[in-house]
Amino acid sequence: MPELHVRTVQEEGWGGFENGQLLRRAADRFDVLLTADQRLRYQQNVKQFDIGVVVIETVDTTLDNLQRLLPRIVDAVDRVKPGEVLLVS
Repeated sequence: MPELHVRTVQEEGWGGFENGQLLRRAADRFDVLLTADQRLRYQQNVKQFDIGVVVIETVDTTLDNLQRLLPRIVDAVDRVKPGEVLLVS
């Protein structure tokens, strides 16, 4: 498994930002934005940002549910290219 450095929106102090602002800020510091916000891909033109986006499609974000998806999430994070959205479900 590749080494990943993960930061949350809250850790970055970005909790109040809308998706466009979040993508702009994240693109300056990260390679991939991982989100459970399924609306982001419809609300934003991700192609204009220099960051890949991985969207987790799930009923809930409980730890047990996310742990089951972890191999697929890691694979998507490894494969996603800047300006691209990959879905994990």
